[in-house]
Amino acid sequence: MFSALGAFVVARRRWVLIGTLIFLVFAGIFGAGAFSGFSGSAGFDDPGSQSSRADALLAGPLGTGGADVVVLYENPNATVDDPQFAGPVQQALAGVPRAGLARLDSYWTTHDPAYVSADKHSTYVEVQFRTTDDPSRITALRQIKSSFAAPGFQVRFGGYTAMIDQINAQTSRDIGLAEGVSLPILFLLLILMFRSLVAASLPLAVGITAAVGSLAVLRGVMYFVDLYTFAINVVTILGLGLAIDYALLMVNRFREELAAGRTVEAAVRRTVSTAGRTVVFSGLAVAISFIGLALFPSRFLQSMGYAGVATVLFAVISSLTVLPALLRVVGTRVNSLRIPLPRRRSAAQVTDERQGRWYRTAQAIMRRPLVSTVGIVVVLLLLGTPFLGVNWARPGDWVLPVNSDARAVTQVLGSQFTADPAKTVTGVVEFPGAADTAQAADFAQRLGAVPGVTSAKVTGSNGNLARVTLGYTMDPMSPPAETMVRDIRAVSPPAGSQALFTGMPASRVDIQQMIVSRLPWLALFVALVSFVVMFLAFGSVVLPLKSLLMNLLSLSASFGAIKLIFQDGWLSGPLNFVPVGAVDINFPVLIVAVAFALSMDYEVFLLSRVREQYARTGDTTESMALGLQRTAKIITSAALLLVVVTGGFVLSQVTLMKMIGVGLVIAIVVDATIVRGLLVPATMRLLGKWAWWAPAPMARWWRRHGIREDDEPDPVATREPVAV
Repeated sequence: MFSALGAFVVARRRWVLIGTLIFLVFAGIFGAGAFSGFSGSAGFDDPGSQSSRADALLAGPLGTGGADVVVLYENPNATVDDPQFAGPVQQALAGVPRAGLARLDSYWTTHDPAYVSADKHSTYVEVQFRTTDDPSRITALRQIKSSFAAPGFQVRFGGYTAMIDQINAQTSRDIGLAEGVSLPILFLLLILMFRSLVAASLPLAVGITAAVGSLAVLRGVMYFVDLYTFAINVVTILGLGLAIDYALLMVNRFREELAAGRTVEAAVRRTVSTAGRTVVFSGLAVAISFIGLALFPSRFLQSMGYAGVATVLFAVISSLTVLPALLRVVGTRVNSLRIPLPRRRSAAQVTDERQGRWYRTAQAIMRRPLVSTVGIVVVLLLLGTPFLGVNWARPGDWVLPVNSDARAVTQVLGSQFTADPAKTVTGVVEFPGAADTAQAADFAQRLGAVPGVTSAKVTGSNGNLARVTLGYTMDPMSPPAETMVRDIRAVSPPAGSQALFTGMPASRVDIQQMIVSRLPWLALFVALVSFVVMFLAFGSVVLPLKSLLMNLLSLSASFGAIKLIFQDGWLSGPLNFVPVGAVDINFPVLIVAVAFALSMDYEVFLLSRVREQYARTGDTTESMALGLQRTAKIITSAALLLVVVTGGFVLSQVTLMKMIGVGLVIAIVVDATIVRGLLVPATMRLLGKWAWWAPAPMARWWRRHGIREDDEPDPVATREPVAV
């Protein structure tokens, strides 16, 4: 099948390339609209959670009663009761358009001393919009933001709406920085790997094609669902890395086939039938992992899933169509424009694969397979033990840099004011008939007795709804805040009514419950489907189980490191962030989906070559050593390229992006070195021929219907070998 695909692309290469150019023009124009179509709303919450249902009720006539934006005015040379302070601020507030505002409260409208800092050099203004959805509130804020300016004052914007706006803006800047840094490094590394400008340019061409095509698909998806801005990162960063990885594998195999003496046409067909097959199964495993994110109702995670699937599909399609056509066009010129770089003498002298470093390493590990397996497993599990003490957080202003407006406003309000207006838990009581304010007041009084609650009062009613506002002072991401929320929800509401609570601590509890309850199902889904893909690829039920365990060990080391770095603050200085004593709750979901998929990627790369050799010799040990020797360089190179790509996240000023980048880098490095280079050979030696075992009915089915690259025709070489 794959050989036939290669022959088809070779025969119609001109039409393939012309069609690709036309598609890129169309997709580039159509996909460019995706950037304006992405939702500004974070969408972290579960729409079916208690906090989301409370938000829905409060979005009606009653309103939240809370501030969407907190505007902080600071003047070190004047105090609030000084006309030089009050005059310019009041004048600025008088010029703020009121059309889209539900309220704009300040010290001068409320005469509440809580709006004034202890040193009287600062005051804040609360802004609430009439609109109820995040994108509309962000748009409204941008329209009136400049109106708050006052000469001689530092004006900073905090609150949830301002925070989301600042995260979106910072993310856009970080994407540009990541691409500007990673793309030149990628091209330089490809030149070092291939030592040819022509060969190095081919993976980049495939990567660009995949990225442009993915954006076009996402633009189409937007007609049916909302996608979060962060999805752009998946398309531009991860998609580029996967496409380059796949192209790297195929270009390397093409050069091997040319060096073996095959014609250009035969080399392309053989490349598609072997490396192309590997790319398909690898891509299936990666795409399926992203599909699993649809199990989570939050728009943030679903956006990652849609973006990931679109990216992987275009990476695979581009690798199987555009790349073979390009290979046929460049032919033996794939090694042209060579870069005269010095080779390591030891590598140049090795002509027998059995003298290679990775062959010898595999043989050494397989001489003591049990000791090696136990030792490596223990080390990886120990690296993961710190994660047992993780404290979960939901995204908030803590993901922004310390000097960002939203985070700075929170710090100033917490240290210099008697109360932070953003630190509230809002309850909505739904009565069977008209709202009973007396019963609501009694309910508020009982809520005020909950440990951690500093104030509780009825702040509004409409129809059958009453709003209760609770104040608190603790860190909303701390364990005591979680306990406070659970205690609040345990208080019985007035008879016949129901009470729902929302706010940052409440939504954090709900998000945590959503992810913790569905994460095992994601793991099971990814495991089952990956099992099927691995069985289809290799006809074994043992290899998929082994691969799943290997991948979990890779994740263990990554999770442990993330807890030490981002919760405990290790390396916070070099990584340029301030720890908050917690790890974002979305992190394990994204890492399970992405890192697990990439681990399967390398497993398929390696085992495809091992099985290719095993089909010829029937010797698992020798096949493992030769397979590792033949793929170690390509897996290491692919891992290095992905480290550079995902390393772009590490440069981000948004802590969530940085967290994902660091986690992926650690998982990729551990997987490509310790797991693939050491643990896989040891376990394969322990398993021996049982590594390829399947129950008789499944084995018979696979022999009849499985897609085996050793069944593909091996074209006969008809010309002299080409040096690579």
